[in-house]
Amino acid sequence: MTTLTIPTSGPGLYEFTRAAAQIVAGQGDGLLTLMIQHTSASLLIQENADPEVQTDLQNFFARLVPPTTDPAMSYLTHTYEGPDDMPAHIKAAMMPTHLSIPVQDGRLMLGTWQGIYVFEHRNAPHTRRVVVNFLQT
Repeated sequence: MTTLTIPTSGPGLYEFTRAAAQIVAGQGDGLLTLMIQHTSASLLIQENADPEVQTDLQNFFARLVPPTTDPAMSYLTHTYEGPDDMPAHIKAAMMPTHLSIPVQDGRLMLGTWQGIYVFEHRNAPHTRRVVVNFLQT
């Protein structure tokens, strides 16, 4: 088991496919499990060819769950860590915080245009930790 650290600089998707692929390179067949150790960021497998997909995802979730300064969010009570904090927790509750990816012959069995991402939901820079476990079969 190992931990990857993924630096973020605000809301968005941060790809770490290569780092995950290096962990399983030459390891044969098995299952790679990833879990983010945070409650205000998520993990996604998403398209890595067209950056507009990432922009659209970010914009969609920003509209779906706006900051607590938005009048539509006035019912939220957890606001003392900033207007982006509780919305970040909501987004993380809606999206995966762990992933399982099959590995064959030491290669991640991702589709042609798929990449692995941390989806940062907070405005400030963070260093996110992703626990990685490879179970060889």
